[in-house]
Amino acid sequence: MPGGSTSHAPGLVFQTNSSKTMTQLARYTVEKLQSLEKDGQNCFNQVGGLEVATTPARLEELKRKHGYATSWGIEAHLIDAEKCISMYPFLNKDLVLGGLHIPSDGLALAARATQLLIERTSKAGVRYLGSTPVTGIERKKRCVTGVKTPNGTIPADIIVSCAGFWGVEVGAMVDLPVPLLPLAHQYAKTTKVPALSGREINSLPSGLNASLPILRYQDQDLYYREHGDQYGIGYYGHRPMPVNAALLGATSHHVDEYNMPSRLEFTQHDFDTAWKLSQNLLPALRETEIADAFNGIFSFTPDGGPLVGQAPNVDGFYVAEAVWVTHSAGVARSVAQILTTGQSEIDVSECELSRFEEVQLSQEYVRETSQQNFVEIYDIIHPLQPRKSPRNLRVSPFYAQQRDLGAFFLEAAAWERPYWYEANATLVKHLPSNWQPVARDSWSAQYHSPIASAEAWKTRHAVAMYDMTSFHRFEVSGPEAVHLLQRLTTSDITTKPGTITYTLLLNNNGGIRSDIFVSRLNENLFWVGANTAIDLAYLVQQARYQEQRTKSGWVRVRDITGSTCCLGLWGPRARDVIRVVSSDDLSNKALPYFSIKEATIAGIPVTMMRKSYVGELGWEIHASTEYGQRLWDSLWQAGKPHGLVAAGRAAFNALRLEKGYRTWGTDMTTEHDPFEAGIDFAIKADKEEDYIGKAALISRAKQTPSRRLRCLTINDGSSAVLGKEPVYYQSKSVGYVTSAGFGYTIRRPVAYAWLPSRVAEGEPVEIEYFGRRIQATVTAEPLYDPKMNRLYDGSPAIAPQSQYQLRSRL
Repeated sequence: MPGGSTSHAPGLVFQTNSSKTMTQLARYTVEKLQSLEKDGQNCFNQVGGLEVATTPARLEELKRKHGYATSWGIEAHLIDAEKCISMYPFLNKDLVLGGLHIPSDGLALAARATQLLIERTSKAGVRYLGSTPVTGIERKKRCVTGVKTPNGTIPADIIVSCAGFWGVEVGAMVDLPVPLLPLAHQYAKTTKVPALSGREINSLPSGLNASLPILRYQDQDLYYREHGDQYGIGYYGHRPMPVNAALLGATSHHVDEYNMPSRLEFTQHDFDTAWKLSQNLLPALRETEIADAFNGIFSFTPDGGPLVGQAPNVDGFYVAEAVWVTHSAGVARSVAQILTTGQSEIDVSECELSRFEEVQLSQEYVRETSQQNFVEIYDIIHPLQPRKSPRNLRVSPFYAQQRDLGAFFLEAAAWERPYWYEANATLVKHLPSNWQPVARDSWSAQYHSPIASAEAWKTRHAVAMYDMTSFHRFEVSGPEAVHLLQRLTTSDITTKPGTITYTLLLNNNGGIRSDIFVSRLNENLFWVGANTAIDLAYLVQQARYQEQRTKSGWVRVRDITGSTCCLGLWGPRARDVIRVVSSDDLSNKALPYFSIKEATIAGIPVTMMRKSYVGELGWEIHASTEYGQRLWDSLWQAGKPHGLVAAGRAAFNALRLEKGYRTWGTDMTTEHDPFEAGIDFAIKADKEEDYIGKAALISRAKQTPSRRLRCLTINDGSSAVLGKEPVYYQSKSVGYVTSAGFGYTIRRPVAYAWLPSRVAEGEPVEIEYFGRRIQATVTAEPLYDPKMNRLYDGSPAIAPQSQYQLRSRL
């Protein structure tokens, strides 16, 4: 018991999560804890878990969570109120409407597991230095070299900081901002509950002295577990109580259950409401009092996820912080795999330390959003629901014009992104009958507007303008730029200047770590269109690695997203608009599909990229941010006679689904290879140079994929799904939905899903949505313009990187 969060953690392990990654990490933690045994007792009491609903909204939420569990392979059962009472007799039958039961959940004996692991690994040669303060990290040329302690420096070329809520302080030793906030969380133990007395299990060690399922009362931010004949009560409904770990002082040499740094004085007034609510839900508690209580420190992050991975600023320094007991062994295994094989078996991209943007690393941002995450931890959160604050941290130069048009903004990575424009509302009633929006259920109708249908129609039949500024753009330059990109990507980057290449970044196992667009501007200058801040950290780290080892020339990777802006101008009338504001030759001959060219629009220097996410003729128009407002206004005025509208991400997502374009992080991750994901066209079969993942791809090319990403269309033409729902084939759950939207052009909802390869095109499947089954069909893709006539517009396409035009010969 070193005195951190694990020393006081109540040990509840609830595996089901909206995140597949977090569920997998929790599931492995259960497996690991069950394997740790001494004196006939293991470190996990599999009593099961029960979440109860006391409101109709929570009852619906449990149906959604049952879908998550089914999608990720966790046995789960929706049960009625009578079954809840039968399983947990102490519940107030007048409150409970139903529940979700997970048989494999349970209680972790975290301190015992740690002690057993220390014993086991000590015999294998691991040396532990207990009660030893870390006073600094030694570095040389951006590499760690050792850990400073009062007893001297311990040499090390790999350091993993698993310091929990002290992680911020350890990170500061290498100038690494760790986006973590320690917060106090209330936990109380009752006096003996008469109804729990006299049982044989009461004499067992803590964690094993329980037989009832662990209980969550999320409608009131409460959870419960047995401690023999006592109850333990955890409460998230109180005010956020941030803690500065640096002010806790040195840890005492004597640490026990009541004396540890992570155990703060209990604030009774914050718990009064929780105590009344608990006595109402569990009437047996009315015969008890609070025997022991404290405010325990836990680690919270801006998005609620752990922090895992190598520091972007120093080699050899890794972080595994904000990891709760629930996911502990899962994260530990992933870190071990990263250190030994280069990648985790479970995709941990959403846990990556480098996933946050620079502005999200500020103390102000971390403090506010982590507290907000604490408040909302048990709330019902819609998948599209944005945070309320902070907002307007990052806006494009078109923001003022967008607000004037009534843009509805949602936030991602601190960017404000328009999803639709109220100025287009009047267009809806004038849509052709086959484009009129269909009614949605109350859940999928949230953060949605029928205006998206009008914006999609305009894109397909006239012309629309999309703000693409928030998409990541990096500049890769220098004499070794080509070598860096050749070494990291699956395509041939040694094309002539003016060429755009769609390509993949892989891990050593052939898993997809990202898909990117590489545009060659000149011999030693490239632009990279990427997905996340993780891509930037990876490219920077690989550039540093290359420079340190080759010493033949330099390469620089620079984020230019904030200093540039981008508009997508797409639709069959796009040429009519561009002719008004530019005298440059932008014909098919001068600017074929997947090519790039410098040009001038209304006197503004721009870079024109001939590519499209929505499947229509047009360009991405890039400019320096200072020219943004004039660029928008010039195109807007030129486009009015041709029916130009501003369009948002709701229409954008629907149109890209109709074209079958994948989204990394949603449709595919490091757990998938290009053959399974249907993007093996991005592999150049005859590329002679070696690149990361090439050997694995050659091996996988000889195998038939056991699963594939498939396109589904909803049979009834109206039922919407949002993603992560389980898919059934022949009455068995076999996969899950990745992304979904309404296909306005084809007049029915579209979903992509991972399914076994044996499920063929044309076969029927079912999607579980809030407990009901929706009929769908596996459909050939793309659903729109399979011959790419709309995109090419007669263009020769100098880089035939179309998903459906070229198949790899690998």
